[in-house]
Amino acid sequence: MKVTLQDQKRGNPALLVALIVASLVLVTVYFREGDDGIVHKMRTGMLSVVAPLEKVGDAIASPFEAAGGWFSNLTISRDDLAALRTQNDELRARLAELEEARQENERLRQLVEFAEERKLTKLGARVIGRPTSSWEGVITIDRGSVDGVEPGMPVLAAQGLLGQVFEVSAHAAKVRLITDQRSGVAGMVQSTRVAGVVKGSIDGEITLDFVSAEVTPTAGDVIITSGLGGVYPKGLVIGDVVSVEARRGELFPRIIVVSRVRVNQLEEVLILVGPVVETEPEGGGVE
Repeated sequence: MKVTLQDQKRGNPALLVALIVASLVLVTVYFREGDDGIVHKMRTGMLSVVAPLEKVGDAIASPFEAAGGWFSNLTISRDDLAALRTQNDELRARLAELEEARQENERLRQLVEFAEERKLTKLGARVIGRPTSSWEGVITIDRGSVDGVEPGMPVLAAQGLLGQVFEVSAHAAKVRLITDQRSGVAGMVQSTRVAGVVKGSIDGEITLDFVSAEVTPTAGDVIITSGLGGVYPKGLVIGDVVSVEARRGELFPRIIVVSRVRVNQLEEVLILVGPVVETEPEGGGVE
């Protein structure tokens, strides 16, 4: 007999009724019997069989669930990511500003202490121009005639003598460094009080000239201003002797001095704008 598609869809209603009745009977028996009943024991046995399979299934599925969570975390919106980057940039910029303020405060503290020790009448200034060539020992500062700056005024750094103002405009001034070839400073050896003249050179090297071979200083001696000539106050550190060369046929040895001021790192200076009390610090001044 040929079975039509309509007969297949109709199914077997008797089987469905039987399954429903069996389910009702099992449920009734389950709730009426005790924990030691047959239906309870069958359920416990089924759980014992199914539990290992569930564990295996969980073990297989857990890596995929973890990967799904990881990928879901990667779906952070572009707006959130951009906001985090902006915040990070702002924090880094703020940190840089705080570090710059800390370093500036430290430099200014050294300058103020240096001036207060010597009772100097001073004016602070910032360096706005450095030497334009290796043979020019000149810097530019942001103070001028409106601030009371005049040619001839000494200029200092926390580490010692820097140079002298030689050209002034309304709001700026040029300072000739002691390393410049046209510079000359009356100096002396701090330990022996032997006087000489500290001169610059075209290559920026400093020498202490006109010191007799009989009283030659040694490497490590500190050179300070002698105060002779009235240009610079007495006792300002000029630099340290690094070498002494005896020259055959010459009356004076060649004495090389190195300034303690690092001009290429200099940012703030002091201009001496008034009379000073000439004092000589112990130990050769500020290191």
